[in-house]
Amino acid sequence: MFKATSALCLRLTGRLTLAILCCTLLAGFARAQDSIPDGQLDVPYVPTPPEVVELMLQMAQVQPDDYLIDLGSGDGRIVIAAAKDYGVKQALGVDLDPQRIEEAEENARAAKVEDRVRFEQGDLFEQDLSEATVLTMYLLSSVNMQLRPVILETLEPGTRVVSHAFNMGDWQPDRHEQVNYASVYLWIVPAKVDGTWQLNTERGEELLLDLDQQFQEFEGTARLGKEEMSVTAGQLNGREIRFTLNNEEYVGRVEDDRMIAVAGPDTAQGWQARRL
Repeated sequence: MFKATSALCLRLTGRLTLAILCCTLLAGFARAQDSIPDGQLDVPYVPTPPEVVELMLQMAQVQPDDYLIDLGSGDGRIVIAAAKDYGVKQALGVDLDPQRIEEAEENARAAKVEDRVRFEQGDLFEQDLSEATVLTMYLLSSVNMQLRPVILETLEPGTRVVSHAFNMGDWQPDRHEQVNYASVYLWIVPAKVDGTWQLNTERGEELLLDLDQQFQEFEGTARLGKEEMSVTAGQLNGREIRFTLNNEEYVGRVEDDRMIAVAGPDTAQGWQARRL
């Protein structure tokens, strides 16, 4: 009887705790919405824990010359940490809630980084992200999916994108870590190589490549006269490209409509390619 009563109490306590948590989050969301009479929040405000902020910035390998943009910046903690702890010279936080913007600006002044950070009230879907070298966010999966085409089309290859808790569907992360049960995902925006290329080898061969890209991975075929070969193990890390062709590994760098070989041990040397 005692065990049954204890189990029932535990179940009731768990349900009560969950109910209180949900009510707290909904109440916070309602207060945030009340402060925006003419707008609507895409995501309820839930602060990112300090240990998650630290992991996000570590995974992005933030450097002083980076330009970091944080979407849904809340009280500004990610932007401020980037400036205070990682020395970035320029960082921007974007949030729809004017109350959060005021709070973030006050926090920046208290941290003495107000000369290197700024906060804008606005719709994250209307924000120009093209200059960012690091993009951070704690949104929702549905919002991430809406942003995904913008990220892939407007951000420069090599830009690091870090998300707390939510992924980007079938765009697999380049890295996934956890801290205190919280997930952090990192993607590196890949160069665009989908299409047809003419590859010239160091031996003077001229091959026609047809590449089919899926985010940071690709495959395809290569034709040399009437001979057709497979392009396999295609991988992009920003502008860095590597693939295997005829049992030989090719490593290079993508510069817009050109690929240039990068010297390395046991890899093809002196090759280059141009987009047709």
